[in-house]
Parts: sequence; structure tokens; C-alpha cells
Amino acid sequence: MSRVLLSYRYEEKALPYLKALQAVGLEPLLAKPGVALPSILDIKGVVLSGGNDLNPARYGQSVHEKTVDIDDERDAMELQILQQALALRLPALCICRGMQLLNVHFGGTLYQDISDHAVVTRKNPGKVVHEVGIAPGSKLRDIFEQASVGVNSRHHQAVDSLGTGLNISAIALDGTIEGIELEGAPFVVGVQWHPEDQVPGNAANGRLFAKFARAVEDSSPLDKC
Repeated sequence: MSRVLLSYRYEEKALPYLKALQAVGLEPLLAKPGVALPSILDIKGVVLSGGNDLNPARYGQSVHEKTVDIDDERDAMELQILQQALALRLPALCICRGMQLLNVHFGGTLYQDISDHAVVTRKNPGKVVHEVGIAPGSKLRDIFEQASVGVNSRHHQAVDSLGTGLNISAIALDGTIEGIELEGAPFVVGVQWHPEDQVPGNAANGRLFAKFARAVEDSSPLDKC
């Protein structure tokens, strides 16, 4: 069973990710701020999970009044994980905050508040709240095999300027960027929604995790040279 690194801050929020990864035959190793990280050489992929807002200083902005729960320790840990994973060409699945961090890592910026887009469904976190269009020729289009998909986005921040080397792979009807991919990478995919909460009973998002697992299994020690 291949090991992948899963970043998180709170145990209860990590559970859906753990279940989704285990369901596709992967063994998640947990990465929490303040705890020593497993060696990057012991893993074959990374998952950056959702959570609190990134520090706007990371993308050259001051803090907006609605930017909350900044966690500099987590920012630093996840950027370190992402940098190491990219250097070794490991597959990376970046979810919600993770997608935003991916964009910032490559020099992109964020809208610090898009409250008119945010939808919160705490009692049913997997509930579809809007559709996103999937770009032709993207990895997401290959995975979902359809031009649009219903998602459960619940974010109040979003990608503004796109980072260097990234392509847009999904976009909401209101123009919000909901998916990005690193050009030329075997599998570096970011989605703004929460597929881990949609996996039960949702074949499309199940395929997203299955495709990530396949990329993990296909990654070779030669990729680390």
C-alpha cells in the first residue's frame, strides 16, 4: 500500500480525507503543524487539505477585515511539503485551501473575500451547491468525462491572478476559478470544492481520488533522482 502525506490542522476535519484515501488503497501519513514531518522519501504523493485562510503577506497583500484564522505555522509547513513534492515530481492533490496555496506558491494571488459566492452546508457537507464547467483537455475533464459537474464549494476566498505555469481546469458560472493544474506535471491538481465529502455516493469525485491513487502507484523512484 503506497503512502501519501496528508496535511491538516484539526483531527476531526482530517477524517473525510482519510476515508477517501483509504477507499482507493492509499495509506495516509498525517502532517500536522508543530509535529515532525515524515521523510519525503517515504511517501509517493501529497494531499493538501482545506482549512483556514492563508496569510496575505504570502502574496504581497495586507490583511482584509474578513480574512480570519491565519495560521503561519501551517502555511510554512505546507509550502515546505509542496516544494519538496514538486522537486520530486510527486503527485499532489490540493483541496480548497490547498488549491489556494498551490496558486500562491507559483506567484499567484487570492481574492480575500467573495462572500456572495460562499455557501455553507454544515449539516450536509457533501451537498451540491452549484455547477462548475470543466476545461477541455484538462486532467479534470479526463477524470470526470463531462463538461460540467456539481460541486460543494464553501469557500470565501478564491484564486485571483493565476500563478506561473498553472492552467485553469474548472470555473463556476460566476467566473470563480474552481480548478487549477500544473502544466507538464504528471498529476498536480487543485480543486476549490471538497471532494472528500462527496465521495460517498458520488462516482465523479470517487474517480478523482482513484486517479490520484493511480498517479501515486505509477510514480517511480526514478522520478526522485
